[in-house]
Amino acid sequence: MIKQIPNIITSLNLLCGCVAIMFAVSGDLVSASFFAFAGIFLDFFDGLAARVLNAQSQVGLQLDSLADVVTSGVLPGIVMVQLLSEALTGTSLDISAIFSDTANNTSIESYLPFIGLLIAVASGYRLAKFNVDTRQTTSFIGLPVPANTLLILSLPLIISFQASKQITEVILTPWFLIIITLVSCVLLNAEIPLFGLKFKTWNFKDNAVRYLFLIASILLLVVLKFIAIPIIIFLYILVSLFWKPLD
Repeated sequence: MIKQIPNIITSLNLLCGCVAIMFAVSGDLVSASFFAFAGIFLDFFDGLAARVLNAQSQVGLQLDSLADVVTSGVLPGIVMVQLLSEALTGTSLDISAIFSDTANNTSIESYLPFIGLLIAVASGYRLAKFNVDTRQTTSFIGLPVPANTLLILSLPLIISFQASKQITEVILTPWFLIIITLVSCVLLNAEIPLFGLKFKTWNFKDNAVRYLFLIASILLLVVLKFIAIPIIIFLYILVSLFWKPLD
């Protein structure tokens, strides 16, 4: 039973992703974001639990990818669809109304929000590459899907809890969201080496950059709250470009 603890944690991540998707489809992006954060939190600890309990397995690896496809792939795609729908039409997407036989609204604005689903496609491809890429055992090539999900989900949280009128207008600009979508898809699959946050040892000398990055991230979150998330993702990419870990 102990050997199944990592798989149980991963399954809870999958469950959080499923619940988050239900909220996102209904238009409640705030609740969707919090369930997604819970799933990503669990995703961080399933691998740690597997290593501590010596319970690593191929089943666990595949289950982890399947859970990530849901929580950090399909979900951010749906959230972006809803954001684009709100930006273009002022309301959440009603897919049944769009494809109804009696629907009169056939304008391009009704279909543009589906561009957001490119994030789900790019995330799935990113995870497939990760599973077979031996270069990504201790670091990453391309933006990890959980980091990309945090970036996308920070947008509705900023709008709901911190946005001024000007910030809301920027975020809910269709072209801004489309650019974010396309940049997201590129970063997920770009050949950009990014450092991992897995610690082989806990000493400061070997992990100075990781510790400093985590400390800076915590400070930014305390001061800026949800606005800090896009800044942290940008900082993560920037640090990775200039720091090459020895492992």
